Amino acid sequence: MSRERITARVTGRVQGVGFRWWVLRQAETLGLTGWVMNADNERSVDVVAEGDDPSLMELERRLAIGPPGCRVEEVRAQRGPASGEFSRFAITRS
Repeated sequence: MSRERITARVTGRVQGVGFRWWVLRQAETLGLTGWVMNADNERSVDVVAEGDDPSLMELERRLAIGPPGCRVEEVRAQRGPASGEFSRFAITRS
């Protein structure tokens, strides 16, 4: 199965509510690699994930819902080819 990449920005009440840790757990469960970090605007989180299409689609679906305590207003995601540069999924600093 070919690998793809999504680059997503999740906007809403997603900082200070454990959203990045939640994304990390979701990505690991789905077998994805990449990273998540707070964006500099205090209302968004950026996600880059690589994996198979069904897993990426499921991550996008989950991002739109988020964990308890957050409020997702928008998910903007773009697809592209995977780079293969990641060995795991991690939380990075903005």
